[in-house]
Amino acid sequence: MDTPIYTLQRGSAPLLISMPHVGTELPAELAGRLAPVAAELDDTDWHLPRLYDFAAALGASILIPRYSRYVVDLNRPPDNANLYPGQDTTGLCPVDTFAKVPLYRAGEEPDSAEIERRVERYWRPYHRALQDELARLKAEHGVALLWEAHSIRSEVPRFFEGRLPDFNLGSAGGASCGAGLGERLLAVAQGFPAYSAVLNGRFKGGYITRAYGQPDDGVHAIQLELSLAAYMEEQAPYAYDEVRAARVQPVLRALLASLLQWADQPA
Repeated sequence: MDTPIYTLQRGSAPLLISMPHVGTELPAELAGRLAPVAAELDDTDWHLPRLYDFAAALGASILIPRYSRYVVDLNRPPDNANLYPGQDTTGLCPVDTFAKVPLYRAGEEPDSAEIERRVERYWRPYHRALQDELARLKAEHGVALLWEAHSIRSEVPRFFEGRLPDFNLGSAGGASCGAGLGERLLAVAQGFPAYSAVLNGRFKGGYITRAYGQPDDGVHAIQLELSLAAYMEEQAPYAYDEVRAARVQPVLRALLASLLQWADQPA
């Protein structure tokens, strides 16, 4: 029997936390084709399950993939369309790291047939699980909240200039959630003056936020791109920092609590 490619912990609240970039496994069949840098997994959204370990007590469902984004990026559209036209991004099946270091040995990059196989093997099952859980939450609660949990280095010149704010909230310009929800959450984050925060800045929400955030249908999606510097060491071996994490967890808790309170208000 195949090992599951994701884990889903179902909760009692109308909230699903998706963590599409926390996977760290690479399939054994790729071992001879990948460049040594791939094993470093530099572009992983490190330690998010640990950082959000309080979320289950809030009643959240939590969806976590097993495999690395280097295999297939679960937060990209299956047709590999660029989510930020005119800007540099990595693809559905990345061929280089955020630092533009090749992930494959020369001539070993995946072709279109292999990319489609990976979509079928890894991408579609995760998205079916995500869709099914959102449908369950909406059926039970009348509303479903999707929190896209991400993290990234504070400085990635390929994608943005300078240093990224600590909290980067995205609502697809307001299209993925109810009116005012993004601004409400931004105000919560800004209530913690030790951290910087922005709404719909460099990161407005990836494919999952844009595809599943359907406020007219009762599904509200928000993405948070959290700076790694807020809770861990940004260089290998990417150690979790207990002190920094303990400081940032109350902000995350306040954001999720505010999201749940918003959903509980009469329409």
